[in-house]
Amino acid sequence: MVQSIETTFEIWASSIREVKARISGLFPQERVAISAGLFLEGLLRDEHRKTGWMRAEAAGDPGPWRQQAILGRAKWDADALRDIVRKYALETLADNEAVLVIDETGFIKQGNTSCGVARQVDGSTGKIANCQIGVFAAYASRHGHAFVDRALYLPRAWTDDPARLARTQVPAGKTFATKSRLALDMIARTVAADVPLSWVATDRIYASVDIEMTLRGRCKGYVLAVNANHHFASRNRFFPVGGTAEDIAGNLDPSLWRSLPQGEALQGSESWAYCPFTNLDVAEYDKTRSGLWTPGLLIRRDANHALCYFSTWSPAGTEIETLVAVQQCCRIIEEGLRTAKNELGLDHNETRSWHGWHRHVSMVMLAFAMVSTVRHKASHESPGAVGRLMGTSHRFERLLRTPRKPKPGSLGAVAALPRQDQSSECRRKPFPPVEKQ
Repeated sequence: MVQSIETTFEIWASSIREVKARISGLFPQERVAISAGLFLEGLLRDEHRKTGWMRAEAAGDPGPWRQQAILGRAKWDADALRDIVRKYALETLADNEAVLVIDETGFIKQGNTSCGVARQVDGSTGKIANCQIGVFAAYASRHGHAFVDRALYLPRAWTDDPARLARTQVPAGKTFATKSRLALDMIARTVAADVPLSWVATDRIYASVDIEMTLRGRCKGYVLAVNANHHFASRNRFFPVGGTAEDIAGNLDPSLWRSLPQGEALQGSESWAYCPFTNLDVAEYDKTRSGLWTPGLLIRRDANHALCYFSTWSPAGTEIETLVAVQQCCRIIEEGLRTAKNELGLDHNETRSWHGWHRHVSMVMLAFAMVSTVRHKASHESPGAVGRLMGTSHRFERLLRTPRKPKPGSLGAVAALPRQDQSSECRRKPFPPVEKQ
């Protein structure tokens, strides 16, 4: 046990040193880089609140001004930190069958001067509140998950008011962008960075023609939430004229509904149905590629018989279990957002500026990636020892638990499913077997 604790401590200590060295080049002065390292350590401590005063106390500073300078007065590029986070996370979590999940969450605010704040639907509660909305891209694989991109949503009330944008230091030329547009930009950045992944999933209405066409041309599968009135032009022998998601669901053969075995992310009262349409050659979207892919409609029915609809695109022959497992990654990321808020201070940002929001969120993303990396490296060590060494609460230790054998419907189950035949450039190598814990 003592040896286990010492090994875990060394993993954690070396991770801290490594990360501090990676981010030091972002800051113009050494003293600012040191403060940034202390900022990061403050996010990982066990204090309930991660405010500037709390972080300053943990760092041994007489006041919060050094911590505040990291977010406001210092000159450094938050997007460069975002890229460092993505590279750092992928060194441990990268997997060819990974899922990129797009999700959002709300940041409740009291006033109306913080950048992007407005009366709008809080992405975490589904209720209208005075809040900011952040859209996130998370990378989920059988090795763990981490956030790799983020964007602050600006309502039209902000983008139509240049003076308001200037007061919160929004970059010049910033115009209104829908959440779907922000999602597409994050997908494009991730793909452009050659991030290994096979799927994109959303549990909110981000689906758009641009996103679907982009992913089809890139040979990336997707499971994207859509509205009931979303029209499917594809057809098959059961639905020769296509139709809306609601119409197709209403005419499904009852035998198509399945209650899948309950997994880590599945709810036992849910049932699913999958309606594949006619196979298409991906060459229709990119003439340099070939291979048959299947558009489809995945439907989730809860205990109250309420339906949720998902537009899908997958290699021909993909089974419903794979699509459900991909979609359930959204729940894993929702839990990740809650953990980041409760344990890493994701919603404790005290700045009002555009730069302050992106800097703070990027630092939290780095802290989250560190935890995922340490959990993976110390997966065979005692989770209790890891938690004590990091000074974390019991809830935070859940991120550090040794992974268990994947259950049907969980993310790990994707690895265990048989690969489907694909042709030409769209063919992927077989997924390695899941490591036994």
